[in-house]
Formats: sequence, structure tokens, C-alpha cells
Amino acid sequence: MTRTDNDSWDLASSVGATATLVAAARAAASRESDPLIDDPFAEPLVRAVGVDFFTRMATGDLPSAEDQTAVGVTRMTDNIAVRTKFFDEFFLSAAAAGVRQAVILASGLDSRAYRLDWPDGMVVYEIDQPEVIAFKTQILGEHGATPTCERRPVAMDLRNDWATALREAGFDPQAPTAWSAEGLLGYLPPDAQDRLLDTVTELSAPGSRVAIDGVPPTPLEEQERTRESMQAHAERWREQGLDLDFGALVFLGERNEPSAYLADHGWQAVSSTVNELLTASGRAPLGEDDPMSNLYYISATYGGAR
Repeated sequence: MTRTDNDSWDLASSVGATATLVAAARAAASRESDPLIDDPFAEPLVRAVGVDFFTRMATGDLPSAEDQTAVGVTRMTDNIAVRTKFFDEFFLSAAAAGVRQAVILASGLDSRAYRLDWPDGMVVYEIDQPEVIAFKTQILGEHGATPTCERRPVAMDLRNDWATALREAGFDPQAPTAWSAEGLLGYLPPDAQDRLLDTVTELSAPGSRVAIDGVPPTPLEEQERTRESMQAHAERWREQGLDLDFGALVFLGERNEPSAYLADHGWQAVSSTVNELLTASGRAPLGEDDPMSNLYYISATYGGAR
């Protein structure tokens, strides 16, 4: 189904299902013999959502390695492993530099508040829809998980006034913040992306940091080919029991490039491509025909000049 301005979802459908997919990939990556990441909470969260394909992916119960390669599970797992590592290291680096509050935008099934080795005094805000926040809190509580920081969930859809809700939860805009927008921008219309980055800037004290992943804007003449590629991948996944059309979930087309937009608003940004991260982690790079090959990762520091 094509996205609309006021569409809704849960963790088993539409955009919400992508959060479960990412958690399933984190679980799969954590099961590897030489893992890049360790997320012990991903598998129980995926099991609780109850989508069979995701559960089999998380538990290593998919078909043969050849079949996993054919549907892209192997490359998806590699990509999510390096992505998770990138954001983990971003937060830990910010904390080591003295930042004591973090905001995870569209937190989904992210478990960093429970699994990272946060320093004393660290406050982590998780923003997502009320149902998502309640589900994760309940399931992790049932598994005896306790946060390793002061976790403050903010039950708010990012399409609403999340900045006010964040302040009401105790967020201090005068203190440096570590922000993450992981796996988010592609699911926002171009104007919503700009509003999000504007709000992050408005709430950021000098010394704040932000980490983002994204893809380059898709020119009009390439949009049809991009959607066809996504649909081809979706069909291979459908054969394994997962009916999720990524091409209908993302917003293609022209939009401001995030690192340049941030630079224009007082941030100093550096970026790495997904293939650079894969190669640095000892994983094979993605081929040019892979829809994920254009992914790149941005880390930026705010200097205070607007």
C-alpha cells in the first residue's frame, strides 16, 4: 500500500515491520561465529511480534545459505551489522566526550538503552509511537531486562509535536545531546525530513552530535528503475512468506542531501559509504545493483552557528 500523510501501522505491518526486520537482522548478526555486534534482546522482541519470516530469520531457521543469499538475507544481515556498529560507536564516543543525554528518534525495537555500557548519569530518550514504546517496554521487562542508563521513553509519533513531549520528559536543550535518526529519513517526505533536522538543530546546544543514515536523492528519471529493483527483491522475499513492498514504503524523489543541509545549519559533518563500513569490518562490499549500495552514514557535530 502506498504511503499517505496520516497512515498507521504496527510492528507487523508497513513501516513498523521494517523495525522488526532490522531487529531480526541484528539477532542474526549477533548469532554469527565472529559477530560485529551483540544484541541479546533482538531475538525475544522479534519472537514477540510474531511474524513467522522474521522469527525464522532471527533464530537462524531460514532455508539454506543459498536460499538466504537469493532473497538478500545475508547481505541484509551484513548491512545491519555495520549500521548497528556505526551507531553504537557514535553513542559511546559521544558519551566518552562528556555528552550525558541521548535521543533516539523513531526508536522502534532499538535496545541500546539496555545493552550499551553507558556512563553514570546518562539519560537516553526513546521517541516512537505509544504502542511501539509500550510493546518494547513490556517484552523486555518480561525478560528481566533492565536499562543500563536512565531510560526515558517518549510516546509520540514524530509527525506530531514530539519536541514539546521531549522537553516535558526532562530533556535539557541547553546541554549537549547525541541524536540518532537511524533507518528513518527514507520513510519521511522531503519536507518532513527538513522539519526533523530543523527541530534537532533548534534543540541542540553547541557540542551536540547527530548520526544519520540515508541515500542520495533519486532523480525523477531513475525512480521507476529503483522501484522495479525494490519490487524484484520484495517478490523474492514474498516467496519466503514475507509480503512487504519496500518500494511502497519509502519516499523517492528529490530532497535535500542531509550532510549539506546540516552544514548549512551550523553542523560539521563527515560521511562514510556503506561499502566503506563493510570493507573496514571485513565484509564484502555490496554490488552496484543492490538497492542498499547507495546507503551512507553521517556523523555531525553542532558548532552553534545558525
